[in-house]
Amino acid sequence: MQFDDDADLDTSQVKDQRGSRVPGGRATIGGGIAGLIALVLALIFGVGPDQLGLSSGNPESAATSSSVDQVEQSCKKGRDANTREDCRLVAVVNSTQDFWKNEFTRRGGRYTPASTVFFKDRVDTACGTATKAVGPFYCPADRQVYLDLGFFDDLRTKFGASGGPFAQAYVVAHEYGHHIQNLTGTLQKAQGGQPGANSNAVKVELQADCYAGVWAHNATTTPDKSSGRPLITRLTDQDIRDGLNAAAAVGDDRIQEKFQGRVTPESWTHGSAQQRQQWFYQGYRTGDMAQCNTFR
Repeated sequence: MQFDDDADLDTSQVKDQRGSRVPGGRATIGGGIAGLIALVLALIFGVGPDQLGLSSGNPESAATSSSVDQVEQSCKKGRDANTREDCRLVAVVNSTQDFWKNEFTRRGGRYTPASTVFFKDRVDTACGTATKAVGPFYCPADRQVYLDLGFFDDLRTKFGASGGPFAQAYVVAHEYGHHIQNLTGTLQKAQGGQPGANSNAVKVELQADCYAGVWAHNATTTPDKSSGRPLITRLTDQDIRDGLNAAAAVGDDRIQEKFQGRVTPESWTHGSAQQRQQWFYQGYRTGDMAQCNTFR
């Protein structure tokens, strides 16, 4: 995965709160066993903690701005994205939003941007207070993606993913898939109802995987808004394999087998490893969001 060295990065799309203290509120999810249970229940990639029954605290007690915004200071150009993890994630956010803005315009719609918040350990959101145990998530109430960068170590060490830069990009693109669903009204289908292999919750998650694949298909041809050239200049077959590997690692069946020793499809909320790979590849192969109808 390679970025244009001379491209400008738009750090305004990312709020770096890793150096912030979170005043007020309290998180009900702690470390140790409680954190591990929360991690399994959340099944990694999802929407806000309130929809998982894992939130508490005052949504108005938001984290204060960091006195040292690492992203704003360090992530200026594409060359920074080629050497730093946090800058790479900024670049992925930029590329993802450039693509969806163009796609909405092409279809006669209007895209509303979503910020990504980098945090460390815990964060207050309009969906409630969450800790890193919840994993990456999208909060529809404030239209923001939340990400503790330490999760990518967990993805490799706890869930057995091969890792790699594009595995991280897949995570970010999946969460922006939820933002697209929020803008189109699809995300509401995940709320309420029972879990299970054929539930709306699973179909929403698989569609977000497909949308991540659609972005990946178009990533090297999407023009950067400042230069007019693609911000991402190269994706290799190995990058796509890393994305597929990450998708499989967080399948409901893989997680349940690893952490509870048995697979219970009636409790699925995100889909199996095979399904997650299938729908990501469906999006990547076609590059067309119209081919992501997991509800059909």
